[in-house]
Parts: sequence; structure tokens; C-alpha cells
Amino acid sequence: MNEPVEPQHQGTLYLVATPIGNLGDITQRACEILEEVEVVACEDTRETGKLLKLLGLRANRLLVANEHTEVSIGPAIVELLDQGNDVALVSDAGSPAISDPGQRLVKHVTDNGHRVSIAPGASAAIAAITLSGLPTKRWAMEGFLERKGQQRTLQLESIGSADRTSVLFESPKRLHKTLADLIEACGPNRPAAVLRELTKMHEECVRGTLEQLTQKFPTEAKGEIAIVVGAAEPREVNDQTIVDALQQEQAKGTKLSSAVSQVSTALGVQRNRVYALAHSREE
Repeated sequence: MNEPVEPQHQGTLYLVATPIGNLGDITQRACEILEEVEVVACEDTRETGKLLKLLGLRANRLLVANEHTEVSIGPAIVELLDQGNDVALVSDAGSPAISDPGQRLVKHVTDNGHRVSIAPGASAAIAAITLSGLPTKRWAMEGFLERKGQQRTLQLESIGSADRTSVLFESPKRLHKTLADLIEACGPNRPAAVLRELTKMHEECVRGTLEQLTQKFPTEAKGEIAIVVGAAEPREVNDQTIVDALQQEQAKGTKLSSAVSQVSTALGVQRNRVYALAHSREE
């Protein structure tokens, strides 16, 4: 009589956070995973190879999984997992899939029935908001804004009317311009903070109003930059103001759905309220 065949062990994809600056922020568990897995998928093999060397670690194999390849590499990762191999995913710094590649790969792996686990650790967004001194109960990470165009305008307007703290990343060369644009969207007195070189030797956190920060950084800065912007002051918007704004948008030829979105963002009111008023006006 044949012995029953044991089911093959399936591998796990581990999301491993790496330091955003200070090497001491790597966790013991992260180090163990990086040495034990069959493959470390990373944005840049040179950067990750350098990091592993500094940490005194040796990976079995490095595989590129960046913004250009994370979709195409998915089947290869799934095949490795099918064969019982564990895989680690890292970004150049911080937590993968947070303003870095990873989300699409995670979806592909889970869609194929495989386990995904996490070795949490450093995150620039978490570090920035906690150090900023601004409210942390409700917040959103905006990441890098579009450099120009309508999408950037909409992003800035959304931050301007947001009822929660916002976290942005920015190039040191564009810091002053973005602060100036935030003043246009939020007003000069909105509380904010600029954080530079988090966890590194020259770490800096400058707190104040957007106007004060613009004066503090009149030219380009140096290092990795995060901007944390406080929430808008709550304001009462009556129904007639919303209806008038809708009429103005539709007079420009804007479709109803787009008009509702723009009015909701501009006035800082709930979309369902704007929709309800739009439909009641049509009845």
C-alpha cells in the first residue's frame, strides 16, 4: 500500500522594513529573515547589496522588483513560493509598498493563494508625523505630489480642505516651491513641519506655520525631506453656498460627477451631501 504523500510546504512572502537612515534601526527579526530566505526581491540590487554588507548579512540571491518590474516579476515569485521557497521583499529604505513598490506584488501573491507576512520597522511617514508634533489621531500620507498640472492642483486643494493631518515627501530642490504652493492652498497660518534627514546624523525638524517654513527654507535644502501639514480649521458651509458652487462649475460645462468632486474638495464638505443637494436641485 502506497504511503500518503505529504503536501508540499508553500513559501511565504515577507515584507521586510529596512532602515531609512540609521543602520541601528534594523530589527533582529528582519536580519534573520533576510539571511534565511531563498530570494530577496529589491528595488536596486546594488543598494540592497550595499546595505546587507554594512549589516554583515549575506543574501542567497537578489532579484529586482522595482516600479517597472514588480508586475512582470510576479509569476517568478509565485513559482518560488510554489516550490516552498520563502521570499523577502525590501525597498531601498523603509517599509515596502508604502510610497515604494510592493502593493501590486503583494496582490499578485495573495491572489495566487500564498501567505504574506511582515517584519515591520522603520517608516519615513510614521517617523515624520510622530516627530512633527501635529495631531496623529487621523492622518493621510500623500507621498510625492505631481510636479505640475491639474492633478497637482487637485492634490493641493485636497490637502487645503482636509480635516486630518497630511504627510508629504518632497525633493530638496522643490521644497520651497511646494511650501509656497501649500500656502496658496492652505493659507499662510496653517501649522506644519519640515523634517529633514530623519534618523541620520543631521536630523532636523522645523515646526511653525507654512509662512514661517517658507522663510526658513528660501532656497533648496539638503537631504531627504518630509512635510507634515496640519488639518484645516472646521467651518460651517450652508446648503446655498454648495448649490451656488455647483451652478458655477456646471456653467463652465463641467459634468455633474466632476463638479461634485471639485465642490466637495474646495469647500471641504462630504461628497454625499453635495450629491444630495445636486439631485434635489434637479427635481
